[in-house]
Amino acid sequence: MTDNVNAYIGLGSNLGNREANLRAALDRLAALPLTRLVRESSLMETEPVDSPPEAGLFLNGVAWIETSLAPRELLEALLAIERELGRDRKGQPRNAPRTIDLDLLLYGEQLIQEPDLQVPHPRMSEREFVLWPLLQIASKLTDPRDGTPYAEYFHTLKNRSSG
Repeated sequence: MTDNVNAYIGLGSNLGNREANLRAALDRLAALPLTRLVRESSLMETEPVDSPPEAGLFLNGVAWIETSLAPRELLEALLAIERELGRDRKGQPRNAPRTIDLDLLLYGEQLIQEPDLQVPHPRMSEREFVLWPLLQIASKLTDPRDGTPYAEYFHTLKNRSSG
C-alpha cells in the first residue's frame, strides 16, 4: 500500500441528467477503497470542446480526493465508474457525447507518461472548464512539470478570450 496522495479528478457530462450523473460519480469516488473525497467544486456549464456539432452543453467540475490507490488502480476505478454510469468508450469517436467523463488530472506531484495514462492531464492547462473548478478547491496548485501556478494558466486563458 502506498502513502496517501492528493489526486484531482475532472468530471464532465453532456447526456441525460448531467447533474445526477456527476453526483452519482462523486458518490462512487467517495466509496472507492483507500480513498476519501476531500472536496468538490461547484459545477459549471460549458460549450463542448473538440466535440461533434450535435454535442450538447457540458456540466463540469473537479473532485479532490486523498487516496492510497496507485495511479493505474485509480485510472481503472475511474473507467469502471464510467462504465457503471453508462459510458462505453469502445467504438465511440473521440469526444463523443457522454453520460460521464472522468479524467485523472493530477496525482500528487507525479509525472506519468504511459500510452493510456498521462499525468498531469496533457490538456488541462488549456481548458477553462478544468482550471476554474480546480482553482475553486485548490487555488495554490502548481504544475509539477515546471512549477507554473495553475492560476497563471487560467489568467492567460481569460486574457486570451477577452482580448
